[in-house]
Amino acid sequence: MASEIELVDIQAGYGRAAPVLRGLSVAVPAGSIVCLVGPNGAGKSTVLKVASGLLRPRSGRILVGGEDVTGHGPQRMLRHGVAHVLQGHSVFREMTVAENVLLGGYTLRDRAVLAERAAFVRELFPVVAQRWGALAGLLSGGQQKQVEFARSLMVDPRVVLLDEPSMGLDPKATATVFEQVVRMRDAGTAVLLVEQNARRALENADLGCVLDLGRVHVSGPAGALLADPQLGELYLGGRPAEPVPAPKR
Repeated sequence: MASEIELVDIQAGYGRAAPVLRGLSVAVPAGSIVCLVGPNGAGKSTVLKVASGLLRPRSGRILVGGEDVTGHGPQRMLRHGVAHVLQGHSVFREMTVAENVLLGGYTLRDRAVLAERAAFVRELFPVVAQRWGALAGLLSGGQQKQVEFARSLMVDPRVVLLDEPSMGLDPKATATVFEQVVRMRDAGTAVLLVEQNARRALENADLGCVLDLGRVHVSGPAGALLADPQLGELYLGGRPAEPVPAPKR
């Protein structure tokens, strides 16, 4: 299966410090959710920063749809079809849901296309349609996260990078957020996901990559990683897991 985005033998870090990523390679196939898990400091969020152009790699290549885009900044990466939903909440609380979502389409010059994308995200995320005219600051944390998802999809990206989407959310909101991640995948968007709740993330992913010391330690079908007792002990909290079926499409 062709990859929407691929990081090849990436070395990257911050300033003069030792590299955080040390020869890391990750590929996100079309129509899939790929989940990055691993201990704190493994480099998970750094992978997303490299993929979105926020952090330039010291070496290695970044391919989007087979095209080499290494070294391109965030604006150019967005034009190539890579959208990044950052950790934490990034809605503008004093603006309406509509205004927040439409900001995601600021590069779209064709009003008809803008309206078409707005209609698409409203249908994909019902809470966005229901609260379209409400101030974003009045929404719950889980609802605000869905507004962020909708905003990221306004430019019809190839892949969305999600950094800790459940952070700070209660279990019910977390479940809703993961349902919406699967809806994004089912609507045709590839997803590269970093998530603190590793088990929940893998239960909703197609593929998983376990990072350690800046490299991919092991990768494979998410259900297989969940069922591996050694991986569970080392990286997933030590609780045994039953094999899970592939996410419904």
